[in-house]
Amino acid sequence: MTEPTTVTYSIAEVLKGIEDKFKKIEEKLDTIQKDVTDLKVGVATLTEKVEGMDKRLEKVETTQNSQVWALIVLLFGAIATAGARFFFTGNP
Repeated sequence: MTEPTTVTYSIAEVLKGIEDKFKKIEEKLDTIQKDVTDLKVGVATLTEKVEGMDKRLEKVETTQNSQVWALIVLLFGAIATAGARFFFTGNP
């Protein structure tokens, strides 16, 4: 049987290695936190733009509905005028 190989490390070296790994993890977490913050700002900006577009679209739809009703009224007026002209004069 062979003897197991043993390696002796000082506690200071082991703790230094653990500390270095924690520092790397903290740096990565800081980077992730910054990215998340940037994403939140981006989403808020997009939400604001979409809300603005929605309000403008509502205005366009309201204007369009008004224009359609105005056109209907004009068409009925033209039809009524033509009908009255035909009824009273016999000419279209």
